[in-house]
Amino acid sequence: MPHVEIKCYPGRTEEVKTQCAEAVAKAVSETMGCNITAVSVAIKEIEKESWKPSVWDKQIAPEMDSLYVKPGYTCD
Repeated sequence: MPHVEIKCYPGRTEEVKTQCAEAVAKAVSETMGCNITAVSVAIKEIEKESWKPSVWDKQIAPEMDSLYVKPGYTCD
């Protein structure tokens, strides 16, 4: 039962977010070998000024060793 959570800055339309979530769910189901109905995708918008304390410091930096795709930026 894969669950994917995408965090991004606000500003995308509901249509764009839906397209993204559907594409991610399809990719996950195909690559992980599970039924697409087993995949859930959430998209949470985080304001730019909250990114470092809410996302970078709590989820990205401490988990750097377990990230399969690492960000090409830092929040130093």
